[in-house]
Amino acid sequence: MDRHWEEETGSKWAAGTWGHQPPSALFHQLPSNATLRFRGDKALAWGAVLGEWAPQGIPQAWGSEGSKEEVAADMETIALQQLPLCMAEKRRHRLQAQKQAGQHTRWQQWQAGQQRLRRKVGSILLHTQLWRSSLTCIEGHFGTGIEAYFNFLRFLVLLNLVGALLIGGFVVAPSITFEALRLNQTERANLTANSPCMGYDPNPRGLVSYFTYVMDLLSGTGFMELTYLFYGYYQNSVVDVVGFSYNISLAYLLAVLCYFLLCLAWIVHRSVHLLKRGLVSEDGALSTYSIKVFAGWDFGLTQPPAAIWKHNSIRYELKLDLEEEASRRAMAQRSPAQRAWLYTLRSLINLLVVALLGVAFYCIYLATEYSQSTLSQQSVAQSKSKAFWELLVSYLPSIVITGANLVVPMAFGVLVRLEQYPFSQEIKLTLVRSVFLRLASLVVLLVSLWMQITCHGQTEAFDCRTCGYNHRHFPCWETRVGQEMYKLLVFDLLTMLLVTLLVEFPRKILVSHGPALLARLWGQQEFLVPANVLDLVYGQTVCWVGASFCPLLPLLNTLKYILLFYLKKLTLFSNCRPGDRTFRASSSNFFFLLVLLLGLAISWVPALYSIFALPPSQACGPFRAEPSMWNAALLAIDGLPELARGFFYFVGSLGFIVPLLLLLCIFLFYLMALADSYSRLVKELKMQLQLNHQKP
Repeated sequence: MDRHWEEETGSKWAAGTWGHQPPSALFHQLPSNATLRFRGDKALAWGAVLGEWAPQGIPQAWGSEGSKEEVAADMETIALQQLPLCMAEKRRHRLQAQKQAGQHTRWQQWQAGQQRLRRKVGSILLHTQLWRSSLTCIEGHFGTGIEAYFNFLRFLVLLNLVGALLIGGFVVAPSITFEALRLNQTERANLTANSPCMGYDPNPRGLVSYFTYVMDLLSGTGFMELTYLFYGYYQNSVVDVVGFSYNISLAYLLAVLCYFLLCLAWIVHRSVHLLKRGLVSEDGALSTYSIKVFAGWDFGLTQPPAAIWKHNSIRYELKLDLEEEASRRAMAQRSPAQRAWLYTLRSLINLLVVALLGVAFYCIYLATEYSQSTLSQQSVAQSKSKAFWELLVSYLPSIVITGANLVVPMAFGVLVRLEQYPFSQEIKLTLVRSVFLRLASLVVLLVSLWMQITCHGQTEAFDCRTCGYNHRHFPCWETRVGQEMYKLLVFDLLTMLLVTLLVEFPRKILVSHGPALLARLWGQQEFLVPANVLDLVYGQTVCWVGASFCPLLPLLNTLKYILLFYLKKLTLFSNCRPGDRTFRASSSNFFFLLVLLLGLAISWVPALYSIFALPPSQACGPFRAEPSMWNAALLAIDGLPELARGFFYFVGSLGFIVPLLLLLCIFLFYLMALADSYSRLVKELKMQLQLNHQKP
């Protein structure tokens, strides 16, 4: 349309038909000026000059008297694509034309109504998002990289809140209500009181001091075991409410499984959404210098310091690209002897890393074994010093795990510099090692607990022969595992508070008001997004592992993350600055969601093992005197009608599972072939673009 008007304008000017018009008439013929005619009095209020020389085919202004009918008549003769209107006005004009023509069916009207409803609900939900203004402020001051951390933290808060509502609504609230109303409860199974497996009594004996209550609050023992916080306090009863039977044990099992499935579905959905954007943003074809220079600016920044930091970030990315290119050239120019020496050095460093991980894991195992053996033989503390010593011993695994997570990554950062990798690869390698350390430390803790609970896997041992587990040291082993996860959560929160109050704030004071030499040497603290996100992933994995044995742990983790949000926001604006060396994957969060999925997979192992394989405690919990936790679901299925019972048994049989797995494998191979064909098509299109670009 622009070319048509330009040719028509040039021909008329050359023919002299516009010779009597002033030169400004040329500008009135441009499409950009013609669009002002549709705005009428608004365009005049803006200072626009609507001349008499309108191009042919363009109607007059909307605001002029008596012109609306003419405009409507003109629009009928002009194609909608050729009208100089915005998309909203074109859409409104099309809907009006369809309505006048009577082309709207009931289905189209219902679809239009649903679209309007979705837009209105979306706009309402946009304004009711949690911490929306805070995230906007953080993005304006520090950019999208640091805002991604707080957005990820908000996602975990919502994830834990939904899980807490699920478990609390179907397990905790009914148990509290039934006990308060003293409804008719029938025990599903009971053992004799003289059974050796029934020796579990967490009630304290004698006079208990206030200091002991504080120690019990921190360690989860004593009176804390007699609350709905831990597994052992729930009953294996069936409550009759107005002809309706509510099975506490079945509700407990299904609520935990649904919580894990909900977390899996939510994380996978978010990961797929971020992967689509990550595949585009991380594409090598889009990572050219021109893209970073001309399209790499963050227009959400509103503060001059943030703009300076963004300048430094872009400059650093360009410098990083040059360093990586220089590193690749240097690697290509190395002689075979130099390459052999470099590979030998990297192999030795990897052996040293494995040795450090082995030492850390062995220390965690020893700390767990010593702590559990000491706690199983302790008596009620009679003095403050003994109570404090018992608290320290109970927190020994948490202390060792936290210390390993703080010290060993520092050693990784020193060793990785000797391997002579590019800096981006150094960050990724350090992150992978740190992730392995954090998640494997939890695995070592769980394995050490499993070895003590199951007598090193020997069910015929003396302590495990009677009950199927070590009932002498672990009369309620589910509560003991929940206590360990509870202590990890509490100690992680206390560590964050102490680091913020005793390290970050004093450092800010010393750098701001101390000697200039100290300020130059130490510098202001950087807000490192990868390290902070890994702390969140570690805490969430602890929550998932303990959710089966501590039902209120998702609620406690929600409160912890809410407090952490405001604490990190305070220290960000008061003490920190963005890192000079930004991590490229921090803005997409896909890498961290992948690590979160790995943590969820690790937490599934103890949950499924305890449900299907390990005998539950016979002295406590909703599954007491049951051969396995899954037996509650089998008993509930047996109580269903014959048709429903046959359906569930068929779904759980090999005749259904094996064909389902085969179909899933076929579908997976189909998706892989489809993705491969799309990737080849994209490569061919890129090659065609390069060839077209090379043509003179």
